[in-house]
Amino acid sequence: MTKGNDTTITDELYQYMLAHNPPLDPVQRELVDTTYARFPDHAGMVSAEEQAPLLAFLVRLVGARHVVEVGTFTGFSALAMAQALPADGTLIACDISEEWTAYGRDAWEKAGVADRIDLRIAPALDTLRAMPAEPHIDFAYLDADKGGYIAYWEELVPRMRQGGVIATDNVLFHGGVTDPEATGPTAAIKEFNDHVSADARMDSVLLTVADGLTLSRKR
Repeated sequence: MTKGNDTTITDELYQYMLAHNPPLDPVQRELVDTTYARFPDHAGMVSAEEQAPLLAFLVRLVGARHVVEVGTFTGFSALAMAQALPADGTLIACDISEEWTAYGRDAWEKAGVADRIDLRIAPALDTLRAMPAEPHIDFAYLDADKGGYIAYWEELVPRMRQGGVIATDNVLFHGGVTDPEATGPTAAIKEFNDHVSADARMDSVLLTVADGLTLSRKR
């Protein structure tokens, strides 16, 4: 087996990468900083800084008008995707926390994209199952409780239009996916990764972006 390279992502190299990506705008930066200040024990749930421009790029790349996010936390990723949508685009954001998403609501208002985001506070499976069954979603971002990933996937895939893309976060789960004795969320991610690899409805690639990101395209 050969590796493509042996580049080690040092702090300096990571900063170099960020410097050559679109920077966070002031509202995005304030939301990230506020998240770390207000929720230090949970701040690791916020998407990595480099994922904001990547998600925005993907939304534009597929020409998305209908986006679904499963797992919103304080709204950083939803903000980035909503900003990339056309003015009449819609992002349905699924979460169960009024407290966390309140910070997202404030940021979305400041950024002028609140009218593009339909936040639904309810179990995500309920929200997904209430959506039209026919293919209509252009882009989806899955970043919620790891034990629910397969169930969310199975609700999303039939609703994706041909050529639609699902981006799934944390698919390397801090490197724990190589542990044969993995339990809990790590074991759930391993099961999900195998499930996705075997799904003939989708073309998927697993990338070493942040904590691992799988991109899947509906055939």
